[in-house]
Amino acid sequence: MSMLLSLGCKTMREGVIVTIIFFIAGILITLAGVKIVPVVWHLNHIILLAGFLLLLLAPIILVSTFLLSVLPDAKKRMEKCEH
Repeated sequence: MSMLLSLGCKTMREGVIVTIIFFIAGILITLAGVKIVPVVWHLNHIILLAGFLLLLLAPIILVSTFLLSVLPDAKKRMEKCEH
């Protein structure tokens, strides 16, 4: 469990990068589901669902990264980072 909650400089950057990627991918997939994908076998709804899930996961990842950074031991690990 402690390995899952370990936060360092690298994991903090990775959390922010994954959030940005999920957000941009969610917007692009949602727009593709609305504008490009034809209404065949409800394929556009499936694509829209995937886009909305990515848009939903982006802030969840960012908030969880923030909450891990405010844990008591995280401050000691984060002081070693080069900003």
